[in-house]
This record gives sequence, structure tokens and C-alpha cells, in this order.
Amino acid sequence: MKALVGDKDGGYRLAEDVAIPEPKPGMMLCRVHAVSLSPYDAKIVEYSVTPDAVGGCDFAGTIVKVGQGVTRFKEGERILAVTFGLNPLDKTAGAFAEYALAIEDLSCHIPDGMSFDVASSMGVGIATAGLALFEASGLHLPLSRPDATDADSSEVVLVSGGATSTGTMATQLLRIAGYTPIVTCSPANNAFCESYGAAACFDYHSPTCGADIRDYTSNNLSSVLDCVTDAPTMKMCYDAIGSSGGRYIAIESITPVVKYTRRDVSADWLIASDMVGDAVLLPGAYGRPSTPEHRQFAATFFHLVDELLHQGRIRSHALDVRGGGLAKVPAYLDDLRGGNVRAKRLVVPVASG
Repeated sequence: MKALVGDKDGGYRLAEDVAIPEPKPGMMLCRVHAVSLSPYDAKIVEYSVTPDAVGGCDFAGTIVKVGQGVTRFKEGERILAVTFGLNPLDKTAGAFAEYALAIEDLSCHIPDGMSFDVASSMGVGIATAGLALFEASGLHLPLSRPDATDADSSEVVLVSGGATSTGTMATQLLRIAGYTPIVTCSPANNAFCESYGAAACFDYHSPTCGADIRDYTSNNLSSVLDCVTDAPTMKMCYDAIGSSGGRYIAIESITPVVKYTRRDVSADWLIASDMVGDAVLLPGAYGRPSTPEHRQFAATFFHLVDELLHQGRIRSHALDVRGGGLAKVPAYLDDLRGGNVRAKRLVVPVASG
């Protein structure tokens, strides 16, 4: 099969002779119909390339073979799945290929009427938001069942970067779980974020953004998810948290310079690949020990998300669908890395039908 694999000199190369992998226990082999490009994909290929390992995280496709022990899925079904490519532990993991392995615990059935393009864009955002809000040590908010009402609760949660793909997923999940999400974004994206359920939007460009949020929340904000995670946004989030302190979780490594400015704020960060449960073999701060409890959460969470998708209670981020297949993915990742893609998920169709 064709696949984008790590090149020994860095970056990706399009290989045309990659063996189609066999599904391991708890996994399914899928024909890939579409892939989506995430900031994780753009960063990992620069940070740590595993030669000859398949890259990519988000895909949607059709199951062609089921591994031992799989109970939720069968051959012929359409699914969306999350995997984590350029993996030194398993070079066959990865989405940027004509055939990819899906993990049962990190997959959902695609609802009737949803295209492969749309479905491919959802997995990583859902996984990251779910792990950050409901499992990771920073927030660990209680997660309701899908029959809970979407009514506002008294607890407000701030999502910094509400117009990102993780931000829109987090906003929807918070609404479903009974919280009141507020977001930071550019004023041009206010209506966009409100369409996903944001109760209020704050301009992150404003020097008073943190103070404005603290005033809006009557000095009671205690939970923050930062989907941007740089020093200015972290400081803004710290300024927004009420005087009684709170919890801050980010999706990128955080700066100690800001972290220790408030001892009443518990700060942590995560990497989405923690959800697989295996150790993350990356250099520096990104290396992580195995987290089997995150894998247990994933099995429950993705089953719940499957229900929510079929109820129409989670919808995709805005899309930017581009042609050219796998060969064009490296160029599109350059666009993503260069900041030329805003408030949209890049999607690349791989196979028709």
C-alpha cells in the first residue's frame, strides 16, 4: 500500500511498498477514505521522526478485517478512529495510509448521513477534549450520561482557544455534561463559537481579557482548559481564575514562569496519545509513562461518544477539504504549521466510495 512514513533525514516520504498491517487483538484493519491533519501531526514530524513509521492520527474508513476480541465492530462498517503515528513502539500505527489500524477503544461508528470527510476530522479533537476535561489530573470534571439535559449549570468552565477544533469539541462536551462553557477567541469568531454552545466569548487580544472573565464569573471561575498554551494565554487564564484558586489543564507543555505565579492554581498538561495507555517514547518533556487508567477511560468515553454522534449532539468543526491525496499532506502540514489555517480542520480524501 501507499503510506506517508517518517524519512531518515526528517519529515515524511511517500512510500509505495508498505506492507498492509494485520489487525492485532482489539484492533480493526480499515480501508482509509479520508484523513484529517491536526496540530499534533504538524508538531510531531518536526520534533521526533521515527524512520519508516506511518504518520497521522485522524482517519475515517471502512473495516475490512477484525482482530481477535473486538466486539463493538464488524467487517463492512464505517468508522472514525484515532491513532498516533510516527510511533517508535509500533511503526504500523498511523492514519496517513491507504489502510490503517483502528483501536476498538478509540473508535466510533459513523452515523448514516455523515461523510467520511466530516468523520475523519473529529477523533483527535474529541479525544483531547475528553481526556483533558474528564480524566486528566488537572480538571477531572464529572461526565454525565448522554440522557442528561443540556441545561446550564452553576459551574462555568473556560475554554481558551474556543475556535480551535479541540475548543469546539470541548464546548460541546461541556454543554452535554451540564456545564456552562465560556471561551476566548477572536471577535470575528464569536458567532462561530456561540454556534457550538459558548455562553460568552472574550477577546484574547484584549489586555483586560483575564480581568473581564473574572468579572463575568463573579470571581468564581475555578476550571480552565487552555487549547492554545503559550505563556500569554496561560497568564490570561491565571488572571481569569477566581481568588479562591482553581485548576488549569493545557494540551501542550506549560511554562514554569507562569505556573508558579499562583500557588492556589493546580496546573498540568497532557498529550493526546496518553489515551492509548502505552508509554510515550518521545524525548524531553513529551516522554510519558504508561497510563492504563487513560485507556480504561477511553473505552468508556468513546462508547459514550458513539451514542452522542448518533443522537446528533456532537457536530464537526468547520472543514477545509483539499485534494491531492496522501502526496499533498506534507505541503498541507506546512500550511498548518505556518498558521495559514484558522478555525478549520484540514481534511484530505484518500479513497472514494
